[in-house]
Amino acid sequence: QVQLVESGGGLVQTGESLRLSCGASGRSLNVFAMGWFRQAPGKEREFVAAIRRTGGTPSYADSVKGRFTISKNNVENALYLQMNSLKPEDTARYYCAGTMTLNTRLLTQLNEYDYWGQGTQVTVSS
Repeated sequence: QVQLVESGGGLVQTGESLRLSCGASGRSLNVFAMGWFRQAPGKEREFVAAIRRTGGTPSYADSVKGRFTISKNNVENALYLQMNSLKPEDTARYYCAGTMTLNTRLLTQLNEYDYWGQGTQVTVSS
């Protein structure tokens, strides 16, 4: 069984930065494609960023491109999301997700992921 646990959320002001972490237990992340999603109150969960099992060039939602950076550290068995220049519209609960795969595709859809963390709240004040 794989468990994903997010941390690093909090309350920040517009323009500030946060770094989210997602620790994994149960399996090594070197066999996982990973992603970050977020869900704001009253809205559907949406894609934020994805990284291949093997790393390489990630994929980002247009709304975060140039501000957020996803990375995966297979030695630490963790996924990260560096969030810079935060805006009030980034306020949401952020979830990490993973799925074991042999291929190297970028997974951007919710239903492509088998494992989810419980989420961490990010609130950006104006």
